[in-house]
Amino acid sequence: MSELSALQSSGREPNARWKFLRDVAVFEAKLSLNNLHNFFQVPLTLAIAVFDLLLRGKVEGRFYKFVEIGRTIDDSIDIYSVIADRERPLNTDFTVDAVVSRLEAVIVREYEKGGTAASIKEAVDKALDGLQSRTDAQAGKAAEAVRQAASRVYDKMRSRPDIDL
Repeated sequence: MSELSALQSSGREPNARWKFLRDVAVFEAKLSLNNLHNFFQVPLTLAIAVFDLLLRGKVEGRFYKFVEIGRTIDDSIDIYSVIADRERPLNTDFTVDAVVSRLEAVIVREYEKGGTAASIKEAVDKALDGLQSRTDAQAGKAAEAVRQAASRVYDKMRSRPDIDL
């Protein structure tokens, strides 16, 4: 039986390894490109925001236009296209925007009650503790998966006579 027919009968795509290597290379290139984009976008958006706020007097001036350009660039880079076929629903409870909204709501609520800095700090701490308690189960699962993987790697390395542990 040829290697190709063995691969086909096993259900593995014959070029899967090369697709994987291509995906890794493209993903890393896109990450680098996106990091370069972010490197320039952070100081530029801050400068444009200061310009809009202080010099032009408009809050909704060039800042939002520049952010739209940034989103267009991000969309063009499309970092995660290598896993587009594996899309999963977004857990909207733990996005950066959701966490910021929760914390803002806590701060506003405390401020409206006439709270002091200490009471606002305490309320924010409680909100963060609540978020952390909801993620404890997933953190435990992730830690266990890492422990299992490390154990497997260690066992494999121990079984090799050419590696001295």
